[in-house]
Amino acid sequence: MIQSEHQRLLDLDLRHVWHPFTQMQVWPDDQPLVIVGGEGNYLIDARGSRYLDGVSSLWVNIHGHRKAEIDEAVIAQLRQVAHTTLLGLASAPSIELAARLVKLAPPGLNRVFYSDSGSTAVEVAIKMAFQYWRQKGRPEKRVFVALKEAYHGDTVGAVSAGGIDLFHEIFQELLFSVTRIPTPYRYRWPGPGDCATACLDAAEALFEQRGKELAALIIEPLVQGAAGMITQPVGFLRELAALCRRHDVLLICDEVATGFGRTGTMFAVEQERVAPDLLCLAKGLTGGYLPLAATLATDRVYEGFLGAVQDKRTFFHGHSYTGNPLACAAALASLDLFESENILERIKPVIATLAEKLASIGELEHVGEVRQRGMMIGIELVRDRSTKTEYPYAERVGHRVCLAARKRGVLLRPLGNVVVLMPPLSLTSAEAGWLGDVVKESIDEVTSH
Repeated sequence: MIQSEHQRLLDLDLRHVWHPFTQMQVWPDDQPLVIVGGEGNYLIDARGSRYLDGVSSLWVNIHGHRKAEIDEAVIAQLRQVAHTTLLGLASAPSIELAARLVKLAPPGLNRVFYSDSGSTAVEVAIKMAFQYWRQKGRPEKRVFVALKEAYHGDTVGAVSAGGIDLFHEIFQELLFSVTRIPTPYRYRWPGPGDCATACLDAAEALFEQRGKELAALIIEPLVQGAAGMITQPVGFLRELAALCRRHDVLLICDEVATGFGRTGTMFAVEQERVAPDLLCLAKGLTGGYLPLAATLATDRVYEGFLGAVQDKRTFFHGHSYTGNPLACAAALASLDLFESENILERIKPVIATLAEKLASIGELEHVGEVRQRGMMIGIELVRDRSTKTEYPYAERVGHRVCLAARKRGVLLRPLGNVVVLMPPLSLTSAEAGWLGDVVKESIDEVTSH
């Protein structure tokens, strides 16, 4: 009976569902799972098999599945109202959440604009920055700066800020131009010398030459997630922030992936003592329960939009589900758990256990580099360790490693030839040890052939 229900659902899926970031022609050969349940750090498929959720259901789940406190908060809000617009109205959960986020965020970020995904949080920030300079009488400041290999979402503005050819190249004719600075990544740095210094030198030269026309720099702080978990050197973000201040360029920090404890602190910018002009949040904001995003802005940016109605300085942007009460209630419950369960302190030994396992994985013949920042991990697979020669994209080596891990009871999703680990913050040290062992065995199984 269980097997027949699994097959029924799978048949319907193959007939009707178009999956994101998926080549649908090979999807039937990928041994798809149909997930029907969750419990703690595990997902359950239609056949009753349990799997450790090693990527937090695409980096969103923070406290595990079916967390009682979040369940109860959403149910309690359902008894009040499921949704009401923020266009012309206010709602209690969105007000309370905004106040909590401001209290947690770096100093100066006093205004909260809600949307519904990481892409839209970035889109909001880009539009705010553009309109801000127009309304300050400086329309020449309209050029945006981003890192090479950046990823900031999939709406058109966010894709413009992105720089990963695999995802973005085909859309170039739709996009506005963005100026790039190099990514500090030693295996791909083409020139001699220290890559971080060279990247900062390139950024400084750009700002010196074109600072008067630069509107904003957008960056994922500490870790470039979708680029392959590329970690930035200590001080890199801080130096770029100082450059922005010197040249009066807005700093947009995209913490969609890095926020809410993922790097070991509530927000990654804390580790560099950086306070941006605009901060983008999503993914873990609701603990992985409901779509919700927020763009936090300084009073300086906010006040640039104030004026008489006839001046039309309003930020004409919004979403039907902006500040959805159910999502805000889930987010408030998630933030409560950070305090009541002392999560940022509790994950320290888990991070240490993962680091210990990763050290062993890093010795494997076909692992080029292991990158870790807190609970964000990327393991780069290479055909030749000495030359860092990559596997061809079509060989899907990362994907095959993830299938091997699935056989062992762990769900992962790669970024090309980079195996990503981003488990829930509720992961135990014992589970972290097991996860590391599974990944090592799976890499060895696939690459040894």
